[in-house]
Amino acid sequence: MQKRKVCLYCRVSTDLQQGGLESQIRALKDWCVRNQIEEYELFTDEGISGAKESRPALNRLMTMVENREVEQVIVFSFSRFARSTSHLLKGLKTFKECDTRFISITESIDTNSPLGVALYTILGALAQLEREMIVERVRAGMKNAKAKGVRIGRVRKRNSMLIENLLEAGLSFREIAKISKCSHGSVSAQKKEWLKKKSDAESEKLKKITNEMKESGIEKTVEQMKTMNLSTETVARVQEKLESEARENVRQIQGGIVYETYD
Repeated sequence: MQKRKVCLYCRVSTDLQQGGLESQIRALKDWCVRNQIEEYELFTDEGISGAKESRPALNRLMTMVENREVEQVIVFSFSRFARSTSHLLKGLKTFKECDTRFISITESIDTNSPLGVALYTILGALAQLEREMIVERVRAGMKNAKAKGVRIGRVRKRNSMLIENLLEAGLSFREIAKISKCSHGSVSAQKKEWLKKKSDAESEKLKKITNEMKESGIEKTVEQMKTMNLSTETVARVQEKLESEARENVRQIQGGIVYETYD
């Protein structure tokens, strides 16, 4: 079985902090001497902010950790490894899952110690608090933007009128998307809006007709419907309803006696 490595990690934010990098390396090497660690691999990131989770040397180190090639990761301080609580917790979680010991010599933290175990719990609580605070700030920002009349969300870019006209003409989604220069999803979304508008318009017309039923006979109502560009199916459905109600009214007037009639 291949022996797992001890890795040292250093980072400085700017190229001008060369002295800072050297002091970190010296401190880490001295720590290794005091703890009788003779073999180790050094990883350094120069001129890279700690706010960036993706860094060349750190990425190589974490890949080795995930491949279970690393026994220990030693850093000068937490800030050299991560600036945010969430990034630090994410790294510690990876170390724990891969059975890798993590040591920060400035804070005197060793994840194999009782204090290190408690650290996971504390950082987990802090990370949760940080997430909740971010969510609260986002909500407050959106509420303030809405109060100022700022539109929230993406601005619609599709040509709705053009898409509806092409749908009316019976073109396929592929053809419509090509002509209107939008995605199939946009065509589908516009079709749903288009069908709903047609349905709402049809319902409004039916409501108007129903209100006029009390003031006019069946034949007059049907004729009015035909002039309103309603579909034949709709006209037939309303006519059937009117005739059914008329027959029911006759039956009630006759006291429930039904006479069969033949044409």
